[in-house]
Amino acid sequence: MDVDRQLRLLTANAVDVISEKELRRKLERGTPLRVKLGIDPTAADVHLGFAVVLRRLRLFQDLGHIAVLILGDFTAMVGDPSGKSVTRPQLTKAEVDAHVETYIAQIGNILDTDPARLEVRRNSEWLAPLGMDGVLRLTAQATVARMLERDDFAKRYAEGVPITIMEFLYPLLQGLDSVEIRADVELGGTDQLFNILMGRHLQEKAGHEPQVVITTPLLVGLDGEQKMSKSLGNYVGVAEPPGEQFGKLMKISDELLPMYLTYATAWEPEQIEATLAELRDGTLHPNQAKRLLGRTVVDLYQGAGAGAAAEAEFDRVFKAHEQPSEMPEFTFPSGILFSRALVESGLAPSNKQATRLVGQRGVKCGGEVVEDAAASVPDGEHVLSVGRRGWARVRVG
Repeated sequence: MDVDRQLRLLTANAVDVISEKELRRKLERGTPLRVKLGIDPTAADVHLGFAVVLRRLRLFQDLGHIAVLILGDFTAMVGDPSGKSVTRPQLTKAEVDAHVETYIAQIGNILDTDPARLEVRRNSEWLAPLGMDGVLRLTAQATVARMLERDDFAKRYAEGVPITIMEFLYPLLQGLDSVEIRADVELGGTDQLFNILMGRHLQEKAGHEPQVVITTPLLVGLDGEQKMSKSLGNYVGVAEPPGEQFGKLMKISDELLPMYLTYATAWEPEQIEATLAELRDGTLHPNQAKRLLGRTVVDLYQGAGAGAAAEAEFDRVFKAHEQPSEMPEFTFPSGILFSRALVESGLAPSNKQATRLVGQRGVKCGGEVVEDAAASVPDGEHVLSVGRRGWARVRVG
């Protein structure tokens, strides 16, 4: 593919490109670029928000470049201060290792895992043996004034909110990753801009050619307010069942559609622009756009045809008001209370919430409204439902 087309695809809808001229020069050499993405495994699941930058990395792979995925098992224990108003709690090595395993299992849904196209490294390889002398040499590469140029640090300093010296170390440690793996390009969300620029700075100090910076926006979560996050419950996981993915995407607000169509679909720029134009002029109704989005995302992570099947199941349950064709099944002993059965089957997070749902007349057993959360579920096979989205088949006795 010619360089102009590569530039068009690789920088489309990016927020920062520093700089396009440098990226063009690197591409014109005709040799595979080393494209870095750092992940601090601080949570267990990959969601559509994080998939935005993973998709950009996959695009580099498809164009013949090498993805270098840095699993920040060392930096995760330090804690990234990006966007944080307080110091983040430190994780244990065991917690980080558990998250790493989950990440590796899920990134295969997005990245090409061929060893010729993907290099996976843990930054504990070079950061753990750094030693005090290495840390001191590293800290000499940046000034306190430079660190306070960072928005979140500057705001906390002005408000008298504590900033630990360890947090100042974080951008330097992430930047050192770029030196160690000789990155040509680094990708990240907009909240990572300062850290990635520090990588350029440290590369220049080491006498290396500085990496190109490409940032993508932080996908707003399903609540329409905060960035997508599992801890906030406003996420769509790439490993979730097709019905969950489709159903969640049907609930996003009309205002979020342009962002999701742009960053969650893996479409080429021309298709994105054409679809957004139809949405703006009314040719494409928002409800139809959400259905298109849902089918596209489900196909991406579940395989061709899965999106249409998820849409058909959605219509069967939510338009025809029928029970799902598939649902989880559970077996319970005689005498189990409705409140406990709801919790054990995953239809309620706690006994208190289960009791509240029953009190709101939102729980049914075999199609009949459950009146008392403290009553026993009758022996036999039943379908428990909570609203229109929660279903479970239970066998009691």
